[in-house]
Amino acid sequence: MTSVWRTSGWVLLGASLILALSLGIRHGFGLFLTPMSSEFGWGREVFAFAIALQNLIWGLAQPVTGAIADRFGARRVIAVGGLLYAAGLLLMGYADSAASLSLSAGLLIGIGLSGTSFSVLLGVVGRAVPVEKRSMAMGIAAAAGSFGQFAMLPGSLGLIGWLGWSAALLALGLLVALIVPLALLVRDQPLSSLGAELSLGEALREACAHSGFWLLALGFFVCGFQVVFIGVHLPAYLVDQHLPATVGTTVLALVGLFNVFGTYIAGWLGGRLSKPRLLTALYLARTVVIVAFFYTPLSAWSAYAFGIAMGLLWLSTVPLTNGTVATLFGVRNLSMLGGIVFLFHQLGAFLGGWLGGYLYDHTGSYDLVWQISIGLGLLAAALNWPVREQPVARLQAAGGLA
Repeated sequence: MTSVWRTSGWVLLGASLILALSLGIRHGFGLFLTPMSSEFGWGREVFAFAIALQNLIWGLAQPVTGAIADRFGARRVIAVGGLLYAAGLLLMGYADSAASLSLSAGLLIGIGLSGTSFSVLLGVVGRAVPVEKRSMAMGIAAAAGSFGQFAMLPGSLGLIGWLGWSAALLALGLLVALIVPLALLVRDQPLSSLGAELSLGEALREACAHSGFWLLALGFFVCGFQVVFIGVHLPAYLVDQHLPATVGTTVLALVGLFNVFGTYIAGWLGGRLSKPRLLTALYLARTVVIVAFFYTPLSAWSAYAFGIAMGLLWLSTVPLTNGTVATLFGVRNLSMLGGIVFLFHQLGAFLGGWLGGYLYDHTGSYDLVWQISIGLGLLAAALNWPVREQPVARLQAAGGLA
């Protein structure tokens, strides 16, 4: 048992460090919107489209990279993803057109993120720890990604101020390359220890026939819409409201800091209470926070309060959603099935990132997008309520092996 926990500890450490790098740098892309758009005379839609494309490519690639990781091990998937991510950042540093920005920030980084983010890493963590510790371990790994956001946002802003946006992206590319050696820490569980194997088609048919799978996926769509709209457009929105640029950076850093606590608490609660009911409560709380932020007078302090409140709710959906998928269908195909659910998250992310830029360029305001976010939050709460945390019949017949 000691050796099992030692192995699990190294896996959790490796996954946490990789997520901190991968997601920490990714959450700072909004800081490059203003300097790149200003230098090249782009409207905000050009940069917003590239980031929206990144999220779409990330989502489309995620079930594929997840399936490869489930079948052949995650280590190679993570290493290749790290290389593509680093290459995308380096090329983004030289981007001077909408096409080159979409190729680098959109295509390459999108594919790279699919191999270095939640679905693959949480699949490995879910297989490495005992069932009763799974939700907590996923919460710890997700919290590490949030700490990366807290640490990397001021770091990225400092690099932009010191080196300029182009050289800052090159420096971040070198930092992301550290994911490749870190992949050696991620030792996946042997497939033989995970129970009877389902074919790819059987696993897909089982999940697609389950209503809870689709309700979770549709709820996750809303999460993607909200977090990417806020992550990409909030700094510019606050500048539009005549607040200093440093306020937006501080708000996003607060989101990252307090999400460390939010994801950990969500993982802890997910091991004790119904995860779908927790998701319903989380989306309702998000809606209340957005309403309060949008409809009350704006100041630096109200923006900071928004960052703290949203931080507690930011990625808390991740351990709860992935944990529910693991409970329903087991962990053998968790990276793939979690990747499909995550695809819906990224479809929402594409819409939130692009629509923010599109509606701003056409209306001169983000107001309509904030209102859409409020309506979608209520919808997500309703979608998660009917989901029941009960393993499929196959797992029940096997004595609950997950």
